[in-house]
Amino acid sequence: MKMRDLLTTSRRPLRRLQVLSQTVVKQYVSILGCPDPKVHEIAYQYGKNVGIAFQLIDDVLDFTSCADQLGKPASADLKLGLATGPVLFACQQFPEMNAMIMRRFSLPGDVERARHYVLQSDGVQQTTYLAQRYCHEAMKEISKLRPSAERDALIQLTETVLTRDK
Repeated sequence: MKMRDLLTTSRRPLRRLQVLSQTVVKQYVSILGCPDPKVHEIAYQYGKNVGIAFQLIDDVLDFTSCADQLGKPASADLKLGLATGPVLFACQQFPEMNAMIMRRFSLPGDVERARHYVLQSDGVQQTTYLAQRYCHEAMKEISKLRPSAERDALIQLTETVLTRDK
């Protein structure tokens, strides 16, 4: 399966992340044909940083995209009781969110209040910035490899992680 196909065919973001990580760590190291442990470490660090960035952007999209775009209900993570990046950053501005986080947004109105606090805070922006930092680290790692079509594809993948909308 080609990288472009991985980015467009999966409807489940977490499954896509798993497939992408497997592709990055397994296929590209073998495509490079290099048994060098340094190259394996570069690939590992790249995959780790891209994976974290992907998840952070997924957390952002839970607040900024509609259910039709995401393929899942808006605020799905809050409804599951998960405190994601935007929530944790919003908590810095709205400490009253701590109690909601501790009870996993289980009381009536918690999900709606938490969503409101996140959207009133800079939690989305801070999470996006953090994802950009992880992508920067991924690019820094992959840039240690010699120029190649594979390296360029990984750089393009990194850019795609930040600009995706679903």
